[in-house]
Amino acid sequence: MKVVTDKTFEEFVLKSQKPVVVDVYADWCGPCKTIAPIMEELASENTNIEFFKCNIDENPEVATKYGIRSIPLVLFFNKGKLVGNQLGAYPKYSFQNKINVLYENA
Repeated sequence: MKVVTDKTFEEFVLKSQKPVVVDVYADWCGPCKTIAPIMEELASENTNIEFFKCNIDENPEVATKYGIRSIPLVLFFNKGKLVGNQLGAYPKYSFQNKINVLYENA
């Protein structure tokens, strides 16, 4: 999965013509490690959507801009706008359902 940073967030996420999913994580976060392979699977199965991961410890501007206080957090963007989020570690089907609902017309 591709990495997005404070410097590349606008270019890769906000200016993307495709829907975007951003997995916000930290290396020390156990639940983040749990959902990482789920996000990889979803990325390979949903090729019409861009998937990125963003290390919150290394990218404080993203944390500040979106008021991130807890992780794992998955942010969902469409046409540069935040359209949803999902906080916590969930099974794959839960994330896929959210993707289906948010991007059904994308």
